[in-house]
Amino acid sequence: MTDFRARLADGPIVTAPGVWDALSALIAEAAGFEALFLSGSALGYTRLGRPDIGLVTATELVDATARIAERVATPLLVDADSGAGNAFHLARLVKMLERAGAAAIQVEDQAVVKPTAQPQSRPMVPTADMTGKIKAALDARGSDAFLVSARTDAPLTEGFDATLARCEAYVEAGCDLLFVEGLSEPAQLERLSRDFASRVPLVHNLFEGGRSPAASSADLAALGFRVALFPGIILGAMAKAGDEAARALAATPELAAMRERALGSKAVNDLVGTPDYIAGGVRFG
Repeated sequence: MTDFRARLADGPIVTAPGVWDALSALIAEAAGFEALFLSGSALGYTRLGRPDIGLVTATELVDATARIAERVATPLLVDADSGAGNAFHLARLVKMLERAGAAAIQVEDQAVVKPTAQPQSRPMVPTADMTGKIKAALDARGSDAFLVSARTDAPLTEGFDATLARCEAYVEAGCDLLFVEGLSEPAQLERLSRDFASRVPLVHNLFEGGRSPAASSADLAALGFRVALFPGIILGAMAKAGDEAARALAATPELAAMRERALGSKAVNDLVGTPDYIAGGVRFG
C-alpha cells in the first residue's frame, strides 16, 4: 500500500472518489486513483437504502472497510461521521478501522445524535469536546501511518470566524488533515489556505448541489489544497445507469435490448479477476 502520509506531502493533489464496497473500490482503483474515500452517505444509501442521517453503525462501517481493504491496495480514507460517540467510542473505532486496513479516519464535530424533527441538521459539539476526540484518536492508533482527519461543519452553523478558531484548535490538537465543509466563497477558501495549508494538508469536498465555489481538483490545487473528495460521482453514475437499465428491462425483457446498457458476464468476470482466480487454482488441484 502507498504511504498515504508521504504521498500527501509530495506530488500533485490527491483526488479521491467515494466508494462503498469492494466492487466500487475495485473500479476506482482500476481507473488509477491514488486514494479512495469510504463515503458515509454512499454506504448508507447502498447498504441500507436509507438517507444519510447517521444510521450506519460502527460495526457496519468496519465491515465495509475490511471488505474494501482486503480487495484493493489503494489507501482508504474512512468517513466515520462523529466517531460513533464520545472520545472513548472514537478511540475504539480507530483501533478497529486501523486493524481493518484503513489508511485514515475522518471525524466531524457535529453532535452524534440529531433532533428527530431535523435529522439532517448540524448541531455542533463544543470545541473542547472535538479536540479531546482528536487527541483520543491519535493516542489510540497503533502507528502514525494511520491518519486522523478533522472535519468541521462550523461554516453552516457558527460562521467563518468561528470556523477559523475551531480549525486552529484542531490543528493544535494534532490532526493530520483538516477538512472544512460548507465554504461558499472563494475568499474563504483562500483564507483557509493562507492560514493552514503550510501546517496541515487541507481536504475539500466536491459534489453536485454543494456550496463550494471550486469545481475541480485543479481549482483546489491552485489554492494549496492536498485532497479533493468526490464522494458521489461513482454512486450517482451507477444509480443512474441501474435505474435506466431496470426500466428498459421492465419494458422489454429481452437480452438483446440490454446489450448496450450492461457489461456482459465475461466483462464482469474480467473486472473482478475471475480468470486469475481460476488460473491460480490449478496450483492447488
